Amino acid sequence: MVFSSPTFLYVFLPVFLIIHFAAGSIAWRNAVLIGASLLFYAWGEPVFVFVLLASIAVNWRLGLAISTSEEAGRRRWLSLGIAANLAMLGVAKYADMAMLTFGTLFPASGAAPIDILLPLGVSFFTFQAMSYLVDVYRRDARAELSLAKVALYIAMFPQLVAGPIVRYRTVAAQMSRRRTTLWRAATGVRIFAIGLAQKVLIANEVGIAADMAFSFGPDLDFLEAWLGLASYTLQIYFDFAGYSNMAIGLGLALGFGFPRNFDMPYASRSVTEFWRRWHISLSRWFRDYLYIPLGGSREGATRTYLNLVIVFLLCGLWHGAAWTFVAWGAWHGALLVLERAFLMGLLGRVPAPVRHAYLLLVVMLGWVWFRADGFGAATTYFSALAGGQGNGQFDPDFASLLTPYWSTVFVLGALLSTIRIGRLSVSRRRERTVTPVFAGAHRLAKDIGIWLLLLVSMVGIAGAGNNPFLYFRF
Repeated sequence: MVFSSPTFLYVFLPVFLIIHFAAGSIAWRNAVLIGASLLFYAWGEPVFVFVLLASIAVNWRLGLAISTSEEAGRRRWLSLGIAANLAMLGVAKYADMAMLTFGTLFPASGAAPIDILLPLGVSFFTFQAMSYLVDVYRRDARAELSLAKVALYIAMFPQLVAGPIVRYRTVAAQMSRRRTTLWRAATGVRIFAIGLAQKVLIANEVGIAADMAFSFGPDLDFLEAWLGLASYTLQIYFDFAGYSNMAIGLGLALGFGFPRNFDMPYASRSVTEFWRRWHISLSRWFRDYLYIPLGGSREGATRTYLNLVIVFLLCGLWHGAAWTFVAWGAWHGALLVLERAFLMGLLGRVPAPVRHAYLLLVVMLGWVWFRADGFGAATTYFSALAGGQGNGQFDPDFASLLTPYWSTVFVLGALLSTIRIGRLSVSRRRERTVTPVFAGAHRLAKDIGIWLLLLVSMVGIAGAGNNPFLYFRF
């Protein structure tokens, strides 16, 4: 089940909200939320609910063991917990990659993938579970005595399968007491509507061109390649940012404050800045639980560069069980090392538009590794970007996609991903300095706009087929 499906929007969500708010006490609301989350997760592949339940039970017990042991025991329990979580993630996500790689390197072995099905969202809920154990070990959070609250933290359906990755201490207090005011609910609906529109009206539309361009292979032309890559650049942003906004909006309506996950990353002027704005919850996870423990930037330039490379190689591997994802991580790691070594100094001497163009170019080139089905496909796509493929003519099927509506969506997406919309409207502070009539009209216009977005998005969903979020694969 996905947020942008009729089943979720017209059946699951309304029924859940009615039962949840009718439950009364926090304990009963938590129970309803846990039950709904397990149902949500089990909708497509029920067997993986047992994987999720096992993760909850094991991490709850390990958290208690860490909190009640002496220092040496605390380290042992933490090590066991990290090993158990990584083992589950490794078997579920990387066993096939390892077998395929081994079989390629040693053909005589006969090793081949065994087609292990990937549990939905395993990368996200495993990282949340590990952050819980580490925070308990560091005494940044108290071990939770209640199994139900650990279940709620790990399995909460708004952010279960694609983030944002939430720290336990962020929501610990809210699981015992939280406010669900009309203002919070209305604000949550607005954020949810914006996320739904990002997914349905922009990501799905531009994604059609991206999918076609990446399927052409050697027949891909120069202009098709760049337009397809630009389309994918917009698709992955609005798809993932849309999901994050929908999760944040749902959480706020239920009384939970989830962290912001995107902050206009394509408006950045360096890769360093990009990673402060893109998938913020993951960037902070790697910073706090890997980069800093490795030594961060405290042990000299060479060690800092090595730490950055290690972090981004693993960041790439986290995103997918394929060597192209590792290449994507290596690309970003190398760029970060170059920026830290000397490139930031050079960028500081050029105009801001040049720095912005540099950022967009290197990020877009990186997306080729992220989207391509393998090294051969990536190499072919890079060749097309350089003008070495195709016959200089648009494929008729590709050209038929470029309707006035598609072009409008593409241009709108490009503008919205690089220009902060708040700068084009009257701020709440500014509203106080204008006449009450104007302020009221401005608020009404914004509300009408949000409801129109929601209505148009829901109409779009009714006429669309299955449209899962891209990050469900990770």
